[in-house]
Amino acid sequence: MASTPSPPASSLTPPEIPFELHVANREKLLKSIRQHLSDSSRPLQGFVLLQGGEEQNRYCTDHTELFRQESYFAYLFGVREPGFYGAIDIATGNSILFAPRLPAEYAVWLGEIKSLSCFKETYMVSMIYYTDEIAQVLCDQYGGSGKPLLFLLHGLNTDSDNFSKPAEFQGMEKFETDLTTLHPILTECRVLKSDLELALIQFANDISSEAHIEVMRKSRVKMKEYQLESMFLHHTYMYGGCRHCSYTCICATGGNGAVLHYGHAAAPNERILEDGDMALLDMGAEYHFYGSDITCSFPVNGKFTSDQALIYNAVLEAHNAVISSMKPGVNWIDMHKLAEKTILESLKKGCILVGDVDDMMAKRLGAVFMPHGLGHFMGIDTHDPGGFLKNLQIMERPKEPGLKSLRTIRDLKEGMVITVEPGCYFIDALLTPALENSNTSKFFNRETIKRFKSFGGVRIESDLHVTANGCKNMTKCPRETWEIEAVMSGAPWPLEKTSTNAANGKG
Repeated sequence: MASTPSPPASSLTPPEIPFELHVANREKLLKSIRQHLSDSSRPLQGFVLLQGGEEQNRYCTDHTELFRQESYFAYLFGVREPGFYGAIDIATGNSILFAPRLPAEYAVWLGEIKSLSCFKETYMVSMIYYTDEIAQVLCDQYGGSGKPLLFLLHGLNTDSDNFSKPAEFQGMEKFETDLTTLHPILTECRVLKSDLELALIQFANDISSEAHIEVMRKSRVKMKEYQLESMFLHHTYMYGGCRHCSYTCICATGGNGAVLHYGHAAAPNERILEDGDMALLDMGAEYHFYGSDITCSFPVNGKFTSDQALIYNAVLEAHNAVISSMKPGVNWIDMHKLAEKTILESLKKGCILVGDVDDMMAKRLGAVFMPHGLGHFMGIDTHDPGGFLKNLQIMERPKEPGLKSLRTIRDLKEGMVITVEPGCYFIDALLTPALENSNTSKFFNRETIKRFKSFGGVRIESDLHVTANGCKNMTKCPRETWEIEAVMSGAPWPLEKTSTNAANGKG
């Protein structure tokens, strides 16, 4: 008797890379910078010049770390290789790539030395030269009088508080340089995504959603957290061609779920999963530089307890309330407060908190349970820049607990991609002071909250594309408790209508 064939491990195929995307990104920047120069009564001359990333060795060794292109350079040129420079001639619109001149022995150890014409064709640029020709080429191409002007990338990343590095090359003394114009304009270009960008972000979401579901199905008590991470990484690479992750995977179970950025070197994903644990898995794959950022929370044994369901549904209600309210013109601080208030109302219904919810909001009690911001821009970087740029000016962060962690306070615009990631955590470092503070201690049901001391936390995170009159959820994971339990017990996803009706008690 023939055996029944196993279902395919993935329904997805990695899409072709559309390098037209980067042509469009360059045209978008060119239009924006020309408009800015025109509005400022400055000549439409000079070059945007960016330096790509360099390969790095591990400390003093000859071990070369896996290279990933610098994000602004990736946005404009899509170049995968290290050591490149790229320029855009503002006067003509021509794009110029400069490739490193490789030694002959490169071909012995690292493969074919590609021709300049090969790079020109692949990356769809107007011209291609070697990096040792930058000064001469740009001087030759410049059509104005005096020293040619270079617009270099230099500005603050408000998520990291680090500055982008302006390009450096031999012969820079032949040029005038502008370090202030480019960064805010190019950053603002990255905030609104094109259809080609959205397609890549959607694929990263699709393969990551599929991988999250695979991990849910295969999670078992007594596994190690790193096994969950391994399953995710395998699936996204094996079936999605995603060699890079968007960030270090957070695979937290039990009390580790209260560690917001768990999974780093000092707190690795190595705990044993115990019966009764909640898992909080924050993992996202990257495809051709464009990423995803997804968090799923679920009971490792496949069945929610009443306490787990209480906290989970509090977060899910906040997640859904925000998504239902999102549209162009909505302010992100208001969305954060909506999430906080929704969670506090649920905790009051669950007898964890007592008192007036508006009073709790005024005392910033929401930040005790959700100390991080509601979400962040996402694209080529997990925390895509531009969160505090408006009219090309840096906006000031709020100072209040919770709100000070927001990565943007902007009004939503069509074309933004932003994460919605409310959470509810029981963090001793925040709960203990709140229980001792006379302004907040009155809100706690001390007997009930004791049950949650080692609970950890719940986070639910989806990636949202802001549309003309609402938003589109790009993430495709089971979210309702009954959906999660069904998928973990072996049901296909998406759930079939018959099983959906049965789970909801409908005939």
